Amino acid sequence: MSDNGEKVEVKRGLKGVYFDRSATTFIDGRAGDLRYRGYSIHDLATKSNFEETAYLLLYGELPTRAELDAFDAELKSARELPQPIYDIIRTVAAAHPMEVLRTAVSALGAFDPEVSDQSAEAVRRKGIRLTAQVPAIVAAHHHLRNGRDPVAADPALGHAANFLYMVTGEKPLDDSARLMDTDMVLHAEHGSNASSFTARVVAGTDANLHAAMTAAVAALSGPAHGGAAENVMRMAQEVGSADKAAAYVKAKRGNREPVMGFGHRVYRAEDPRARHMRDGVQRLSEQLGQPQWFEILQAIVEAMKPYSRHGVNVNVDFYAGVVYYLHGIPEDLFVPIFAVGRVPGWTVQVLEQIENNILIRPLTLYNGPEPRPYVPIEERG
Repeated sequence: MSDNGEKVEVKRGLKGVYFDRSATTFIDGRAGDLRYRGYSIHDLATKSNFEETAYLLLYGELPTRAELDAFDAELKSARELPQPIYDIIRTVAAAHPMEVLRTAVSALGAFDPEVSDQSAEAVRRKGIRLTAQVPAIVAAHHHLRNGRDPVAADPALGHAANFLYMVTGEKPLDDSARLMDTDMVLHAEHGSNASSFTARVVAGTDANLHAAMTAAVAALSGPAHGGAAENVMRMAQEVGSADKAAAYVKAKRGNREPVMGFGHRVYRAEDPRARHMRDGVQRLSEQLGQPQWFEILQAIVEAMKPYSRHGVNVNVDFYAGVVYYLHGIPEDLFVPIFAVGRVPGWTVQVLEQIENNILIRPLTLYNGPEPRPYVPIEERG
């Protein structure tokens, strides 16, 4: 009961609660349908690229060639971090990459000339800069913690290809760059997930974009939100070979333990993003001479088919970890890569929040002790 005696239904985790309207992302979890600004994720994953998709999210429409070129130039001009940010990364280099990313994103606010400008135009510009700066932070930390200087951005490369180049130090194959680009398109936005909702809560207090982005990174760092890709790769290594997958799944389900990369908070059908990563992983694993990883994953999918009728289907992160692994990227960078693709989505969530801002302040239903008198400490037993 509430304090006035009315019956209250508590929806833990705010499951099924609509707290606002959004013109950005449509999700039908039962049908497995995902759209950005009305465009099917299948069209965007196969016909678009990350830069164009980021523009669509931020501005609401697909760009003309001139608009896309100008947007791309904005991204490329922001790839170099302020020198003090490199110093901060060095100082905390021993920390987990998500902790380093959170710290560096927060610090970037001190160097952005528009940090306090809350106009939609300024928030977009800051979001574009952060879209370029977040991958630079992740890549710089990867090198600095290993005693190497960061790899400077290559202005001739697109966003995804440049990220791979800054991380590995080698210009990626076209197929590798395309698959990473697809991965970023698929992760660019996904409605009111935990990190996006966190960003909106912070923006609801009239805090700036860097504060909201810092909070979003913190929310993503939790394994219940962003850790699936890292855990799937560990699972594949634990299984070891495709012929052992069925026994592995049987043992996990028998112990009522989750199988990593299956199930999603909003999807009952297969995550619509998964198929695009699946096809790319198959090609890349064969191209790089490591087909066993794709074979293991497919054997796990086959073993999990009996559970699909219960809504436990493969999600996008099931395949993403193998993509990163095949590029020699360490497992603790898998979640930061998720963040690299999600910055435009976080930005547009903030933009929607501030357009008609309201403090987000839900209630909790009290179930503690009834009123009782205070007893002085001398009289307590």
